[in-house]
Amino acid sequence: MDGPPSESLREKAEVGRESAEQDRQQAEGVREVSEGGRREAEQDRNAAESAQSGTESARQEAERFRHLAEEARELRDQHREALEAVRQEQERFREAAESARAAGEEARAAAEEARHATVATVQATAEAMQSTLEQMKAVEEMRRTLREIRDLQKLDRH
Repeated sequence: MDGPPSESLREKAEVGRESAEQDRQQAEGVREVSEGGRREAEQDRNAAESAQSGTESARQEAERFRHLAEEARELRDQHREALEAVRQEQERFREAAESARAAGEEARAAAEEARHATVATVQATAEAMQSTLEQMKAVEEMRRTLREIRDLQKLDRH
């Protein structure tokens, strides 16, 4: 295929529609010709009643028109089948699009859950850092106190 599947289907559908229109026009022509043939056959039958020589040609003409009508019917059936195939392909595309939409919705929900988990992780990290900061302050306070005690002991010894 040259283009995306939907373009190919559109092209097939357009060709099908054009062909169906041509077939309709041909069938209309065949019907008109058939109508004319029927009239001719009627005249031929009247003439054949008076002179049996024209009956065989009228029968052949009627057979030819019957054959044309049968061919037009077969073409119409083929186009109907092609249109049904196009309709089925469109339905498959619709179902695929619906599946993609549902998958997108699931992905959006998963991303939202991941965002919430990330926020919770950031909050937990901030709390852990705050706790660590408080512990570091306590350690620094204890060091200061120990230094002061050590300085006092030095003074007491002197």
